[in-house]
Amino acid sequence: MGIILATSRSFSDGDLDLVARAADAGHEIVRGPAHHELHELAPLLAKADAWIAGTGPVTAAHLDAAPNLKIVARYGVGTEAVDLDAAATRGILVTNTPGANADAVADHAVGLMLAALRLIPDGDRRVRDGDWSVRRGRELGAATVGIVGFGRIGQGVAKRLDGFGPRILAADPFLTAERIRELGAEPVELDELFRTADLITLHAPGGQRLVDADRLDGIPPGTIIVNTARPDLIDEWAVAHALRDRILAGYAADTLDGDTAASASPLLAAELAEHVIVTPHLGAQTTQAVDNMGSMSLDDVLAVLAGREPAHPVQVAENAAKPAS
Repeated sequence: MGIILATSRSFSDGDLDLVARAADAGHEIVRGPAHHELHELAPLLAKADAWIAGTGPVTAAHLDAAPNLKIVARYGVGTEAVDLDAAATRGILVTNTPGANADAVADHAVGLMLAALRLIPDGDRRVRDGDWSVRRGRELGAATVGIVGFGRIGQGVAKRLDGFGPRILAADPFLTAERIRELGAEPVELDELFRTADLITLHAPGGQRLVDADRLDGIPPGTIIVNTARPDLIDEWAVAHALRDRILAGYAADTLDGDTAASASPLLAAELAEHVIVTPHLGAQTTQAVDNMGSMSLDDVLAVLAGREPAHPVQVAENAAKPAS
């Protein structure tokens, strides 16, 4: 029997009983904390043959605490938190779940666009306070939407937007202009996108800063930015200043710097509440996405524990910046 450590909160929390699937294959699922604090995980890692890891860090120290570990199956797409070099040095395979949550995140991005354009959360708050006055919004079909990062999620957003009829721009250094056109968007350079679009949605990988004071200085007044990707893509202080100065009309995000420890974010200031929408990193939290991520990660774990090659290996070179999937 193998021990499979699972530290994603939502693993096997959908319609599929993945714990039973693992048991049928002769393995036991052991739960661990999602924050990956080493002092709590070390006793569990010491016995683990495989690790289905959430968004917490997977460092060389974690791997040193797991002498029997054969695979780290990242429950999700991003591998920024995984020390891929350390895993490769120790002969530990790393996998992820590309595309498993792409539809869910694309849906959520479009939902945030509509919420920001039509001032939906602010309207709800006003009505609950007895204020039925109307603030005028804008239509999605009248917007020029710029998609930053045109991988699976960015392409999914473009498909969903097609029915609304906006002009769609896309910037992605890893795709040719011809390919972007084939996928339904106008190819532009990143700086041009920020100068042209009045609604910008971020779907690029973390580890880079795309929105800072300099870039915000050149955008059209009244622009809305949506971020369902990574919090480090933006300078939160610069965005807060741009909102106060009315350079930005709105900011809608599925995460803030620090996630659950983000209570000190300048974007949560009370005076910005009518211009800022934040959801608690729930973009990928649909039953379908949870089942997809869980099944893909467990299938790779079971393959490796049975001596087979996993279907979704992550290469060390993939730790460099690449388009979001």
